[in-house]
Amino acid sequence: MTMEAYRYEDGSITYPGHPRGPNGDDPVATIDLSDHAAEVVTWTTSNATPPGVREPNHLAIVEFDIDGQAVRALCQLTTGEVSIGDEVRPVYCEELRDPGAGIRDAASQSWDGYRFEPLE
Repeated sequence: MTMEAYRYEDGSITYPGHPRGPNGDDPVATIDLSDHAAEVVTWTTSNATPPGVREPNHLAIVEFDIDGQAVRALCQLTTGEVSIGDEVRPVYCEELRDPGAGIRDAASQSWDGYRFEPLE
């Protein structure tokens, strides 16, 4: 699974990717952010989580530097032992939440994605 961002003609990058860039351009390339490290911009811990989401749930806004272009993502963390400025990397996770806990049919949704863990 990839963590796909889109690059546009003007050099901008969006995550998640959008069919139109900031200037209305079509995407010209994709970038797999899971191949890159990021820096924690800010983070928090939620103790009141939606059904099926682990508690506590550690969340962060992280920033990738892709060819000098800042790309931010909101993500789950593997631990609450992080600080602003820490370097983290995406780690694939088959279930970000319990598929049986929601009101929708579990087979109708994708439950996998990425959590971020600190680099040592």
